[in-house]
Amino acid sequence: MEFYKKVIKDQSMRFKIMRLFNFLPDNAMIKLIYRIKTGRMPNLISPKRYTEKLQWYKLNYHDPLITKCSDKFEVRDYVTSKGYSNILNDLYGVYENVDEIDFDSLPSSFAIKVNDGSGTNIFIQDKASMDIDAVKNQLEIWLRPKKRTVYREWGYYNIKPKIVIEKLLERDSNNDLPDYKFFCFNGKVFCLYTMIDYIDNHANGKLGFYDADFNKMPYRRNDYGEITVNLPKPKNFKKMVEIAEKLSEDFPHVRVDFYNLDGEIIFGELTFYNAGGYTSFIPDEFDFILGEQFVLPKKLR
Repeated sequence: MEFYKKVIKDQSMRFKIMRLFNFLPDNAMIKLIYRIKTGRMPNLISPKRYTEKLQWYKLNYHDPLITKCSDKFEVRDYVTSKGYSNILNDLYGVYENVDEIDFDSLPSSFAIKVNDGSGTNIFIQDKASMDIDAVKNQLEIWLRPKKRTVYREWGYYNIKPKIVIEKLLERDSNNDLPDYKFFCFNGKVFCLYTMIDYIDNHANGKLGFYDADFNKMPYRRNDYGEITVNLPKPKNFKKMVEIAEKLSEDFPHVRVDFYNLDGEIIFGELTFYNAGGYTSFIPDEFDFILGEQFVLPKKLR
């Protein structure tokens, strides 16, 4: 756990403190947050670490396609353009404000998310027991115009907030929702990670990295426990790799996420700034190994 989390345990308070420095220009803010979260100053001139290169990516590579694909609704068009509309989750509706939603027309269970956020999800297991007013209030908060984030994730800046309602995916026999996150560099999968025991309490999840053949790698993130059981290779794993490489071919780096429900592949999202670029790995050498895969493009602003 980062030192600052030990000192300031309340997450909302940590963000309030960091937002006090939001007046800083992007370069200075990125250096400050990186120092707070990792204990190091980033090398942004000649970055070697993966986490440093992600900060460079935010500052220097502003391809409009990143904004389109960071939008959790617009990315559906991108996936469709690549020939993979069949892996998109069922869409029940998309709305610009909460008053447009006809809850009566929705099925008994569904998932709600806002297209320009991270963690802005509501999972409705049983509509009959849903507190509609509480849901609307939360969505209205999430839809408010956003200022620059302390993480300076450029790709999210120009997304018009919308509410997206999709099918609620069912958990497997282990009470998990199998989710596979592929780290792709210039259209090639290098590795992926998956988690177990995370659905009801994300902080208690266990995480493991695997290579492109689903062999366990001796690396993990320090904010999650390690997967110590032998996970079987998912059904249609090669197909997931194939699709991930197709969806990532237009970018120097992107994380491509899928759910896999007993072999049924369902697209999750495209993520350009994995964990904001502040992950601490165990052992630390993995930051450099990932960094070697990330060949920085020419600046595009």
